[in-house]
Formats: sequence, C-alpha cells, structure tokens
Amino acid sequence: MFSRLPEYPWESLKPYSAKAALHDGGKIDLSVGSPVDPTPQVIQAALDSASNSPGYPSTAGSLEFRSAVVSWFERRRGVSGLEVSQVMPTIGSKELISWLPLLMGLGPGDVVIQPAVAYTAYVVGAALCGAEIVSEDDPAKWPSNTKLIWLNSPGNPDGRVLSKAEMRAAVDRGRELGALVASDECYAELGWGAWEGKTTPCILDPEVCGSTTDGVLAVYSLSKQSNMAGYRAAFAAGSAELIQGLVNLRMHSGLNTPEPAQKAMIAALGDEQHVAAQKAIYRARREELLAAISDYGFEVSDSEAGLYLWATLGEDCWKTVDRMAELGIVVAPGDFYVLGASEYVRFSITATDADISEGSRRLRDAIGLT
Repeated sequence: MFSRLPEYPWESLKPYSAKAALHDGGKIDLSVGSPVDPTPQVIQAALDSASNSPGYPSTAGSLEFRSAVVSWFERRRGVSGLEVSQVMPTIGSKELISWLPLLMGLGPGDVVIQPAVAYTAYVVGAALCGAEIVSEDDPAKWPSNTKLIWLNSPGNPDGRVLSKAEMRAAVDRGRELGALVASDECYAELGWGAWEGKTTPCILDPEVCGSTTDGVLAVYSLSKQSNMAGYRAAFAAGSAELIQGLVNLRMHSGLNTPEPAQKAMIAALGDEQHVAAQKAIYRARREELLAAISDYGFEVSDSEAGLYLWATLGEDCWKTVDRMAELGIVVAPGDFYVLGASEYVRFSITATDADISEGSRRLRDAIGLT
C-alpha cells in the first residue's frame, strides 16, 4: 500500500548528521531550509486578534484574504488584472504541490514534468497518483501525454531564475499539449546579484502567459519571506475555472486554511518592511557563507535567488556530505534533487548568524585560512 513512495530522503542523511554531532564544537546543520528567525510581530498580532475563531473557515478563502493576494500580486509581482475568483489559500505550498496531480485526476499513462534539478515534492505528487515523472527542462522534449508541468523559479535547490522567455516557452508548449503549467515561485522576494531589487518573473505576467491565465497556476508560500513555516501559510492563483475546481475538491476533502492563518497572511502581505528586514538578514548570512565555501574550493552554480547555495567540489555528492560531516557541518546531497548521481550539495542560509559564522570558520580552518 505504501510502496508507491520511497523512504523520506532525509532518513539517509541521519548517519552523517550523527557524525557531525560528534564534532567538538557540535553540529552545524545547513541541510534544511526551515526559518529560525522570529515571526514578525505584525503577523503574530494579527493571529492573536483572530484567535476567537469558532466556525469552519472558507475553503475558497475569505474575500478579505483573496483581495489581499490580488493586491500583493499587483504591487510586488507586477501582475495586474487578477480577480478574487482566481485565488485560493493552501495549507502550505507543499500540500498543494504533492496532491495536485491526484486532484487533477492524473494516473498511470500520464506524465508530470519537473525541472532537471528539482524540489522533492514533485516526484511525490506523481507517485501518489501513479503518473510518470520526467525530469526535463527543454519544452521540445516534453512528451505528448504530459498533463502537468512544474516550473520552479527561483529554484530549490539551485536558485536558478527562469527568464520571461523561458517561462513563455513552457506556457506555449503546455497549451499545445493541453497540460497545466504550474509555477512554484515562493522565493521570488529573495533575489541576489543581478536580481537584487528586481521582481523575478511570474507565470501570471501577461508577458509570459498572454492575455489569459488559462492553463497556468502560480503557487506561493510565505514561509520563507515572513518566517511563517509554522503557520502553513500559502496560496495559489491562476485560471478561475481551475481554482473553482480545486476549491470544490478541497471542500469535499476538508482541506481548509484556518481563519486565523488567513488573517495572519493578510497582515504579512500588507507589510513590506518585515520582508526587507528579513532579506537583509539573509543577505548577510549568504555573503559570509558564500565567501567561506568559495575559499574552501567549492564552485557555486546558479544560486541567483532563494535561500540556498548549490555547490560542488567535483566529486560524488555523498563524499562531499561526509567531508563536511567531518567538520561538524550537515549539508544536503544533490541526489535528493537530481534523478541519478550528482556532484552537488546544497547549503542553506536559514541557520542562525552564530551557526553561519561558526560553519564559515570551520571551512576556513580546514584549509588553514584562519
């Protein structure tokens, strides 16, 4: 019954985590992307004020919540013209990503496309319904029986940002195939380098999807930019017909986002100051860790946005994982994200300032730079 899903990937990392914990200075875990900084007070206050919530929440989301999302898309993502009927809340973004193929009625004989370097939930979604997963970035190579195409920009784990032209090519091919193109964009506010101060492309931008949102869906989470992972605060927007169908199925299955969480998201979406402040914290951590891993000898690829550094020493990723464990540092192996062998590992910048500094010191100590 449970054989459709492989063992949860992080189980295989436990021996290396245990090895890292034996280090004299203790373990520095840079393998996970879970926020560690406080949830902003403006969000906590909104949650507290909505704590008297005796009734069932609306699966479709309150009008106030959906209006806040529409306003945020226009203000922060450059997407105008959305209607509240095109928006719904989700219980975190991973919930929707993992269950979307099943909600769409996909099964054996159908293909789900994921990026060549991909977040693990896309595989899970295909496995839950028995569909085939194909890792392929080139739209020309997507097979005719493709029903769902996942884009992830900015990407996890590699931080790659797709251009509008690349997104548009995916949308055009998806429509040609009659497939849904769903874009996981939860790191959009966290651009670095050339993307500093800019909005990364959104699939709902008319320059990407044209004059209609038919056949496209944007998925977003506030876990990273607002430290709301514990709130399971996320939403999706796109074709009104698609959203209506998903809401109906979610009503039947009781997938409701609590009203207090919706109120908290409204507060988060309306306050840009805390997002800028959190980004500044991540920027400092990223710069410190990036310098240290570069000094150690890692080559960093992409990593243009998001909370990770995608790096390689030119060796099997598990050898690098073990090498880092010797220093008391835990990193995620690229095999979690690439179907087949990988030479990359993922460093997360969501650790505390103290842990980032200590991890950076150990990396430099290892090569005699401190």
